[in-house]
Amino acid sequence: MSAPSHERRRSARRTKSPSVISTANSAPVTKSQAKHNFISSNNLSSEPGPGAQSTNIEVKSSFSADTNNQLHDIMRKVIKALEGVTGAHLDMEIFGLELNEEEEKENDGEKERDEQDGEDGSRNGSKSEKDEEGEVARELILNGNGNGVAHATDGKKRVDWEIPRKLLHSSIGFFTIYLYISSGNARVVVYTLWSALCVIAPADYLRLTYPSFARVYERYLGFLMRESEKKGTNGVIWYIIGVNFALTFYPLDVATVAILILSWADTAASTIGRLWAGHWGLYTPRLPSRLPIMPFLPAHLKHRLALPLAPRKSLAGFIAASLTGACIALGFWGWMAPIPLRVERGDVTWFWDGGVFGSGGFGGWVGLSIIALFAGLVSGIAEALDLGSLDDNLTLPIISGGCLWAFYKVLGAVSSGQLTA
Repeated sequence: MSAPSHERRRSARRTKSPSVISTANSAPVTKSQAKHNFISSNNLSSEPGPGAQSTNIEVKSSFSADTNNQLHDIMRKVIKALEGVTGAHLDMEIFGLELNEEEEKENDGEKERDEQDGEDGSRNGSKSEKDEEGEVARELILNGNGNGVAHATDGKKRVDWEIPRKLLHSSIGFFTIYLYISSGNARVVVYTLWSALCVIAPADYLRLTYPSFARVYERYLGFLMRESEKKGTNGVIWYIIGVNFALTFYPLDVATVAILILSWADTAASTIGRLWAGHWGLYTPRLPSRLPIMPFLPAHLKHRLALPLAPRKSLAGFIAASLTGACIALGFWGWMAPIPLRVERGDVTWFWDGGVFGSGGFGGWVGLSIIALFAGLVSGIAEALDLGSLDDNLTLPIISGGCLWAFYKVLGAVSSGQLTA
C-alpha cells in the first residue's frame, strides 16, 4: 500500500461528518423529530459536505410514491409480527410511519385501558382480572383440582398423580369398612390414632425446626408428602384429628361415612380434576368464588349468605366428589350398615325397614335416595370449600359428618310429625 493512500485513510478515520457531530451534540430526540429524521433520510441529497470534493452528479430519488407506500406496508407487517412474538407494543411513529385511523383507535384504546388498570390497581391494590385469571389457569394446570404438581421437562404438561399418597389415602377407607363389619370398637381406634399422633406431631415439629432431621425425614417419608407440606404442617396430623373428631362426636355409621368421604371422595376429586386440567387443557370450568345459599334474596344479602369456594378447584373435581359421596351413602346404608349386631347396639341411624332412627319414616328406596343425594351434595361442597389455611383433611370429615347428622335429625323430626299427625 502506498504512503499517500495510507495517509488518506487515517485522516478519514479522524474526521467525522457534520451530521455525526451534530447528532452527538444535540439534545434528546423526540418522536416527531425522529419521524422527521427518518423520512428525511429516505430522500438522498447530492449536496457535498464541507471539505469534500464537489461533483456534478445529481442523485435522484430511487423510489416512487407507490414504492414508498409498499415499503411502509411491509414495515408495518414486520412491526406487527414482532409485537405478536414479543408481546411488546411498538410505536409506529418512531419508525417514521404514519398511523392510519384503525391504528390510532387501537392506540387510544390501549392507553385508556392502561390508565384504567393503573387507577384500579392504585385504588384496590389488587391485580387486574386478566392477571388473576391467568394465575388461576396456571394453577389449575399445575394443581388439577387444587393440589397436584405438573412437570414440563419436554414441553408437555405432566401431572404428578401422587400414587403412593393416594393409595395410603384410599386404603384408610377399606380399613374403616373392615373395622365396622368386624364389629371393631371405635374407642380402640380413637385411642390408637391419638397414640400415633403423639409420635407424629413431635416428629413434625423436629422436621420444621432442624434441617438435618428434615433431610432424614423426607428421605424416607417424603414420597407421601406434597411440596406445600414440606414447609408446613404434615397433612397426616390434620387427617388424624378430623377422623378422631368424627368418631368421637358423631354416631358410628355417620362417622364411618364421613371417613369414607374423606378417603374416597377427596381422592376422586383430586384425580379427576388433574385428569381434565392436566391432559385435556382448561376445558373444565373453574368454580365460582362464592356460591349463594339463597339465590332469590337481594344482591347484598345474597353475597353475604354465600359459601366461599376455591376457584383453583374445577367443576370436574366437584362432580367427581359429589358422585363418589352419593355412591358411598347409597352402598353403605343400603348394604353394609344394617348388619344385625350394629342394629342391636343402636349404631345404625338409618336402615331399610326401620327408616330414620327406626321410626319407619323415610325407609326403603325413597329414603335411601334422599340420603344419597344429600350426601353427594355435601361431599362436593365440603371438598370445594375455601376456608383459608384450614386443611381439607380436617374440615372434610367434620363438615360432611355434621351435615349428615343434622340432616338425619331433620328427617327424624319430619317423620315424627307425620306419625303424630
